[in-house]
Amino acid sequence: MIKCGVVGLGDMGSGLAKNLIAKGLQTAGFDLSEQRMNAFTEMGGQAAQGPADVGRQVDVVFVMVMTGDQAKAVILGDGLASTLQPGSVVILSATIRAAEAREIADGLAGSGIDLIDSPVSGGFPGAQGGTLTMMAAGSDAAMEKARPAMEAVSKTIHKVGTEPGMGQTVKACLQSLIGGVFSATFEAAVLAAKAGVPGQVLYDVVSTSSGGSIAANTALEKIIDRQFVGTGSQISTMHKDLTISLDLARELGVPLFTATAAMQLFQAGKTKYPEGDNWIVTRVLEEIVGAELKR
Repeated sequence: MIKCGVVGLGDMGSGLAKNLIAKGLQTAGFDLSEQRMNAFTEMGGQAAQGPADVGRQVDVVFVMVMTGDQAKAVILGDGLASTLQPGSVVILSATIRAAEAREIADGLAGSGIDLIDSPVSGGFPGAQGGTLTMMAAGSDAAMEKARPAMEAVSKTIHKVGTEPGMGQTVKACLQSLIGGVFSATFEAAVLAAKAGVPGQVLYDVVSTSSGGSIAANTALEKIIDRQFVGTGSQISTMHKDLTISLDLARELGVPLFTATAAMQLFQAGKTKYPEGDNWIVTRVLEEIVGAELKR
């Protein structure tokens, strides 16, 4: 049985670790937060002293950090690459720029360590519930070796390519769509509030109509219950993801009108409420019109 690791034990990484352990996979982990490390050991994980220490103990390791610079620091140099054995697999589950994923792959060249570029979708509920969607780009051999770990945390694994960066590219396309859906939902919620439509009525109609979706339904639920903080969907993450989508679009010369508008709404929410979650953008709009949507 393979030995697994997780570097980055926040809202998403803690879910990965939880489900790996639940499947009976020996799991080592590291996070800079002492509180997160304590929670990890309480669930049965093996605490490591740093990324290199994780690498000494595992065959397959998930990297779930926030930025490309963090991912490079964790994996390359004196990080995981310094201790992982040839034949080991790094699963880059963080969302970063495609070019950064390629830089990491270049840094691992010749080491015998395989990289699977596989950002995920499903957010906090998917991570904690083991139902994430994975967008995986890697060799057949690496995918086969890592499959028990990937199946422990994911309900749906899509192989989107073999080259590093393809997973991140697909994720950038997906996030441009999700950002637009969220933004349209926030605006619809504020329109309903100003018009005097009860939140429960709007939710019931949207969630059973062609306008409903997991993203829209989740956003509306959080809005009408006034749950704007601590839901596991921190606004900084979506802001970062939309930045990646728009940067890719600029590189390729693709106009993204809707995603650009979404980015400005998320920028407003992040500036006004930096500790809030995605849905807090609605509060910015509600404050403009002087109405709130409640259940």
